[in-house]
Amino acid sequence: MRILAIETSCDETAAAVVEEGRILLSHVVASQAAFHAKYGGIFPEIAARMHVEAIVPVTREAMAQAGLSWEAIDAIAVTYGPGLPGSLVVGVSFAKALAFARRKPLIAVNHLEGHLYAHRLRVEGNPPEDIPFPFLALIVSGGHTELIWVRDLLDHRRVGWTIDDAAGEAFDKVARLLGLGFPGGPAIERRAQEGDPQAFSLPALPKVDHPLWFSFSGLKTAVLRIVERFEGRALPVADLAASFQAAAIEQLVTKTLEALHHYEARAILISGGVSANRRLREEMARRAPVPVYVPPPWLCTDNAAMIGAAAALHAYAGHFASLDLDVDPDAKIG
Repeated sequence: MRILAIETSCDETAAAVVEEGRILLSHVVASQAAFHAKYGGIFPEIAARMHVEAIVPVTREAMAQAGLSWEAIDAIAVTYGPGLPGSLVVGVSFAKALAFARRKPLIAVNHLEGHLYAHRLRVEGNPPEDIPFPFLALIVSGGHTELIWVRDLLDHRRVGWTIDDAAGEAFDKVARLLGLGFPGGPAIERRAQEGDPQAFSLPALPKVDHPLWFSFSGLKTAVLRIVERFEGRALPVADLAASFQAAAIEQLVTKTLEALHHYEARAILISGGVSANRRLREEMARRAPVPVYVPPPWLCTDNAAMIGAAAALHAYAGHFASLDLDVDPDAKIG
């Protein structure tokens, strides 16, 4: 089965052709990052307009790279949520139009499921064998911080989540406070290499009502208070970046390892844009009593290849969508 997958949940317009949920025949991403970086964050309305401009050429390029005719495509898959409403509408509307015009079945994919099954693609950087079930997945990005217990293919349950900011969102906001630009994750990681992670005492583990809930608003506010104290004086940016990064990663690792006490797991998967952080990967691998897997960075950020991998599982299970499919910006998983 060959699936054309489309992803427009945030600010990346992506299309890919995936065969049997494993073989990547093409992979195209049109990024808006440079545009939004000028303004320190994503403008949802502008992101949607840019998707409209990019979706046709991106899809054409994906088909050209795959070297396939439309007759060789067996289904159209698309992310229906979660994500920015306007961005999702562009992808879903386009996919439905394609499915109708080309008379192809339509597959609706939850964006987070893409992160869960990206590791199944047979590409360089992925594990040579499938991650053993059951496993725990930490999905951590600009919009999501979720712990998912994956018992089997398409059998997963959300067991932990953030009650306020996502981790990547906190990185972005703190980077803005420190004058480091957008996106914040890579900028903070670079400056943190020059700083002392123990220079400032920051709240790593928030007081929440459940051991598997995350919260980053208090940590973000603590950084703000320190920045305010330095008004009129030189801000120790590297030390503050290192201290913030250490606190954020401590929370992510501690909560994930706590989940191992509640849910049987033979491995841990980290995915989402924040998984590119080297300290997060190293700290999780150092402290976890089970193997830790991380797909290559380009498969952890928003892309259509992972949507194609998840879509194939739905196709084999007979899960197809109708042409009245609507977006769900707040879609949950499990």
